[in-house]
Formats: sequence, structure tokens, C-alpha cells
Amino acid sequence: MITGVIKNKIDKIWTDIWAGGLTMPFKVIEQITYLMFIRSLDQKEIKNEKKAAAFKMRGIKGKVEMIFPESESGQSMRWSKLKDADPEVIFKTLRVKVFPAIKEMKYGRIPDVDETGEVIPIPDDPTKDNGMQSAFTKFMKDALFELPTAEVVTKVITGLEDLYQHDIQELDMQGDLYEYMLGKAASSGTNGQFRTPKHIRDMMVALIDPNPDDIICDPACGTAGFLISAAEHIRAKYGDKMTDEQWSNFNSTMFSGFDTDMTMLRISAMNLMLHSITHPTIDYKNSVSEKNDIDSEYTVCLANPPFKGTVDAETISTSLKAVTNTKKTELLFLALFLRMLKKGGRCACIVPDGVLFGSSKAHQAMRKELIENHTLQAVISMPSGVFKPYAGVSTAVLVFIKTSMGGTDNVWFYDMQADGFSLDDRRSEVKENDIPDIIARFHNLECENERARTEKSFFVPKQEIVDNGYDLSINKYKKVEYVAEEYPPTSEILANVNKRFELMKSELKQLEELL
Repeated sequence: MITGVIKNKIDKIWTDIWAGGLTMPFKVIEQITYLMFIRSLDQKEIKNEKKAAAFKMRGIKGKVEMIFPESESGQSMRWSKLKDADPEVIFKTLRVKVFPAIKEMKYGRIPDVDETGEVIPIPDDPTKDNGMQSAFTKFMKDALFELPTAEVVTKVITGLEDLYQHDIQELDMQGDLYEYMLGKAASSGTNGQFRTPKHIRDMMVALIDPNPDDIICDPACGTAGFLISAAEHIRAKYGDKMTDEQWSNFNSTMFSGFDTDMTMLRISAMNLMLHSITHPTIDYKNSVSEKNDIDSEYTVCLANPPFKGTVDAETISTSLKAVTNTKKTELLFLALFLRMLKKGGRCACIVPDGVLFGSSKAHQAMRKELIENHTLQAVISMPSGVFKPYAGVSTAVLVFIKTSMGGTDNVWFYDMQADGFSLDDRRSEVKENDIPDIIARFHNLECENERARTEKSFFVPKQEIVDNGYDLSINKYKKVEYVAEEYPPTSEILANVNKRFELMKSELKQLEELL
């Protein structure tokens, strides 16, 4: 989580860039992101060097592929060589060598740059798949290095180095930085771009439990957090058991993400590469438009789609409007998940509470579709503080399976009251955390049948939901236990009131005498 200290440091970096004359918020975000990426490449190279040294020491054959060229020019592009150099050297190296070079990355390597500033292309290698690098190059081709002066560049590098040395302990915290910067750009409330906190993403991934044979998509991918969480889950659970065919799937077709924001796509591409997800399909796509014709292609969908606003009715896919005739993105994305999933495919997605109980025809039609034609497994109501300080919206996680033939008998509800962090704007770490309980109970639903509706989790029969207009609000079914409070007799209460009144009169009289 981003602390006040980290916010102050980011604000300082932001102010230094603004003072240098670059004032467009998204341009500021892009420039900071490029430098974060350049630093992270060097950190990855340091790991490669340690791995190569360990191989040599143990006599293990095999070459470790390096990111930076071995030449003096190539090594001069590394963050560790740059950060302490003269400001003019830093500025010139970044502008003339590093930035042009990273735009031409190939096979996970950075090309060399000659003395005239010309990038020396990496030769084509038919034995290697360029995959993610070609996608990365596509999104970076129009990118520009726009930090204006050597002084500004030096201040930003010094500020970032301080953050990494003292405040950022893990790669995912970069996503927290992006989220905070998006908030500063005042785009979160307009575009619905709220990055899902890692612990919530990890919970959703644990519920779906993706495996090495899955094909996974997030059609509103943002910074690609869900794809990264899914990859980490698969590596941790199956990494040492995966077959060559499964590793081939992992490294080629497993991960897909779409977004309509080029800045987010650049960030996604960089973020995925840094998490060693080398060949995902990342593309510019309005997922709910007629131009997206993907149908029955994925086995898993994980997403936190945009909630706010509507889309142009003329661009909406007719297949989605056939399920829920609306312009509300939260409903259209639910219909989209069902269309994009293969039969038997699973989905965990975040929706605003209005989806659960909205009374419009479109809301009811979408809930009916999930319950009658597919298998709705779970509705997990989350506390409204999950997305603070960026939004106080109340949300829920829906978990369902595409069957196209029904299958909903009972729906499991869970009233999440704590997620391990305080529910105020500070979001400080606390002991109370329902997430481990949610995961454990979801994977042992056969033990939930006897749970009373006064408890945090319980089943509700399908017919009861149907009778309530397909309402999925947990408050519709949860029972509250009222504990009888015993009060003294009225005569005793009145006597106490009179006694206090007399005491007050006495004290007022004493006060008057003093005056």
C-alpha cells in the first residue's frame, strides 16, 4: 500500500517534472513509467549476471541470455551505470541511446547503439519467437522521451532511486504507484480506472484456481495485474509439475488482455515483461464494441471492468445487447465474459453493488441469464473501503461458470467485513482479514450447507432468488440476530432524571452566588 511518505516522494517527482514545463498528467505518468522500466531492466540483468556466475561456478553448461549488449556502449545504458553520472551525460544517454534502443527491443534483448546514435538492429533469428517484444514495440513506436532538461532528469532519477532503495519492496508496488498517479491525473473518477489491490486480485485468482491448461483473459486489463496474479499462481502451484506442452501454453497463448487506453497498454507490456510473462496477447480493443467478435475462446476470465459511465449505443455489440439491452458497461462486460468463455469456462469479476439489486430490465435480464442459463457459484460482498482512497464504491465479486444449460441450484453468499487493511483512506494493515476464510470455504462448499443466515457465509436456494426478482444483494437474505436489551423500570429511570435535575439546580445556584 502507498504510505504518506511514498505519496510525498511521488508528489515531489511530479512537481519537479511540472516545474520543468511538462504539465500534461498522462505525459508525466508515461515519462516516470519509462524510467521505472529502464531501472527494472537493469535489476533483471543483475539477476541474470548472478545466475550466469552460479552456472559457471557449478560447471553447468548453458548460456544465460543477457538483456544489455556487452559492449561499452551497451553497458553504458544500464541504470546502475547512469544514476551517478554527470547530469548532462545522463540526459544525453537516455535521450540518444537508451530510449531509442528500448523501443527496438527484440527477443528480450536491447540492441546496441553506435557512436552516431544509430540503433544497430538485432538480427532476425528464426529459432526464437519475438512474441511479447513485437507487441511491446508496437505500443512503444509512437512514444517520445519528453523530459525537458538534464536537471529535471537528474531530479527524477534521484527521486525514483530513493523510492526503490527505501520504500518499494516488491515489483507489484509499481502498480500501486501507477494507481496513485492515475488518481493525481484525475482520470480515475472519469474513466473508471481503478487498479484492483493485489490481495483482492490474488483472492479472486485463488477462487478460480487457474491451471497450466487454461487460456486466460482480462478484457479490461489496465496494468495487467490479473494476468500477473494468475501467472504467479500457476508458477507457484504447478511450476515443477508442468509438461513441455503446458510450458509452451504458458509461454505463448495462455494470457490475453485488452484495453482502450494506450498508456495502460504500454504499462501492461512493460509490467508483463518484467514479470517474465514473455508472450501474452496485449491489444488495443474496445471489448464491448461490434469490432470485438471473440467468442468461446477462453477458459478463464478475470476482470475488474470499468463501472462508470456509458458507451455509445451505436458501437455496442449486438450479441451483448441481446443479453442485456443497456449502455451500462458493468452489465455489458458480464455479457461479454459469457460470450468470450468456452463452455465450462470460469469467471471471477468485480461488479458494483447496483448490479446485484438494480431494478431495470437490463439488470434483471443479466442476473436471470447468469442464474437460469449458467451456474452462478458465489456472490462475495466486499466492504466499501476496498478501493479507498480512490473510490468509496461498494462492490462484490461474482464467481460463475459458463454452461449454456443452467446448473444453478444454490448460490453461496459471503459477507466480507475485513480484507486485512483498515477501511479508511489510510488503508493501514490490520489483523482482521476474511480472505483466507473465503478461499477455504469456497473450496469446501459441501461443508456450508448447515450454515445459518446469521453467519458470514451461507447458501440461498435458486428458487428463493427467483422469487425475489433475481435479487443478489446479501442483505435480502442475511438474517440479523437482535439481542434483547433489558432496561430498569420507568420509575427508576425517572427518579435518576429527577436526581440529576436537582443536582443541576443546586450547582446553578452555587454559580449564581459566586457571581
